[in-house]
Amino acid sequence: MAAPNQPLPFSESMVTTALELPGYRIVENFGVVRGIVVRSRSVFGTIGASLQTIIGGDITLYTELCERTRADAFHRMMVHAAERGANAIVSTRYDANEIMQGVNEVLAYGTAVRVERIG
Repeated sequence: MAAPNQPLPFSESMVTTALELPGYRIVENFGVVRGIVVRSRSVFGTIGASLQTIIGGDITLYTELCERTRADAFHRMMVHAAERGANAIVSTRYDANEIMQGVNEVLAYGTAVRVERIG
C-alpha cells in the first residue's frame, strides 16, 4: 500500500459521494474499494488535548489527528481503486469506530469505476 505522502493516483475531483460524475459515463465497475487507518493518541497528545479541554473550544490536537487519519484513509482508498484499474470512485463514504479506548479506526470506502468523458 502506498504511503499517504505519495501523489494521488488520480484527481480528488474524480471522487464523489454521488452515484455518478457529471460530464462522465461509467464504462466499467470494479466493485467496492476501501482505505482503512487505525490510530491511537500518544500520551503527549492526550495530555495536550486534556489541557485544551480545560480552556474549551476547538481541541486542535484531536482535530488535526482526525483530519490526518481521514486523509490517509481517503488516499489508501484511491490507491486501492487505481490498483484495480479505476480512474474514479463513486458513492464514497466514511465510517469511524473506537476499537478500544484511545484507538480509533477510520474507513473510507466507495465503488471504483472507470469513466469516460461524455461528448
